[in-house]
Amino acid sequence: MAKRALHCTFLGELIKQPIMFLAARDHNLVLNIRRAKITEKLGEATIELEGKEADIDKAVEEMERKGVKVQPIAG
Repeated sequence: MAKRALHCTFLGELIKQPIMFLAARDHNLVLNIRRAKITEKLGEATIELEGKEADIDKAVEEMERKGVKVQPIAG
């Protein structure tokens, strides 16, 4: 099993949608929210996705396609 730490940024209406949950569920991943800060206009979350490497890649692509800015965290 692979594990990847990511920083996700959501703007506007995206903060009201369960994008991270759906991406993890749809690709058979474990989602661990390590830190999150949500305001009316901006959402930021530090997460870990755990599962098959290819499934993590697909989930990240899905989130980006929906408008989430996803950046890997080194470490």
